[in-house]
Amino acid sequence: MSTPSLTTGRGAATAPGVAEVVPLAGLLIVIGSASLFGMLGPLSRFAYDAGMDPTAFVAWRAMIGFLALGSFVGWRARRGLTPVVSFRSLPSRARMALLAAATAGTILNLCMFIAFDRITIALALLGFYTYPAIVAVANVLLGRERMDGTRAVALALAIAGLIAVVASQLDPAAGIRIDAIGVGLALAAAVCQSIFVLLARDGYPEVPSEQAMTTVLAASGVGALLVALLAGGVGTLTFPLATPSLLPLLLFTGVAAAAVPSLGFLTGIRMIGGTRAGILMLFEPVVGVALAAWLLAEPLAPIQLVGAAAILGAAILLQRTGRRNASTGSIDDERPVVVPGGP
Repeated sequence: MSTPSLTTGRGAATAPGVAEVVPLAGLLIVIGSASLFGMLGPLSRFAYDAGMDPTAFVAWRAMIGFLALGSFVGWRARRGLTPVVSFRSLPSRARMALLAAATAGTILNLCMFIAFDRITIALALLGFYTYPAIVAVANVLLGRERMDGTRAVALALAIAGLIAVVASQLDPAAGIRIDAIGVGLALAAAVCQSIFVLLARDGYPEVPSEQAMTTVLAASGVGALLVALLAGGVGTLTFPLATPSLLPLLLFTGVAAAAVPSLGFLTGIRMIGGTRAGILMLFEPVVGVALAAWLLAEPLAPIQLVGAAAILGAAILLQRTGRRNASTGSIDDERPVVVPGGP
């Protein structure tokens, strides 16, 4: 069993081997997670074209993701690779934080689903992806991270790139659906995602990343199941059982677009901090748009390529910010956190 690792907090003495770079592994993990999440657009389109209801798709994705990640946790526990932390054994602070993160994840999914139904998807995405800015401001106010010039430029560059990628999908000729409730729900989803990110780093540090994310996916799965049953009934939820060709698609979605990227996102937050992770997650719509162009014959506009380049530029800037302790892999400008099962 691996031993807990203690990261070095802001103001700590600089240990030997300190380099002026962010852990590359953390950056790659978050970008990889964003890329996998980016597959959801085309995957959901294939499922809907086959006759599946969106609420049922969300429920199946969440529950398969929960089962996959839960199996992974069990396998690691049997091999002694990670401790299994009892919920009752956690300090009350950690229990409340984990419950809050799970609740935020559930509400996030519900808000985004309803927002997609009420307003144009591109508008909903623009509202949702305000969360990296919310996280950045909150971390500065909480004293967790510094907003230096380079990081501010990276945030601005990434948001500008997002607007270029997503806003170019708004086609006035096709009609733009917008109402106050839909916009409010997208912004509420952004707030929920911000809460999850802020809690993820050190709100429940006693819980290994894979176990924490399994709990969050379980809550999201239960919430999605209830919504699917209320919205469409049992027949809507069991539709894939009568259409076996959908099952491989749903299995792939649950594993590759739920379990793996969810775990990667939480792991990345704990490695490089919420602000950097949030900025890098703006790579998700870039992948979604690129896959839509490839798989759904939706052409890329030049402005979208410029936006993608801007987001990649932000990632390069982030690689050069912060101080990393070579012995712990931690960022020195963030608060101390103990992560059981860490390296």
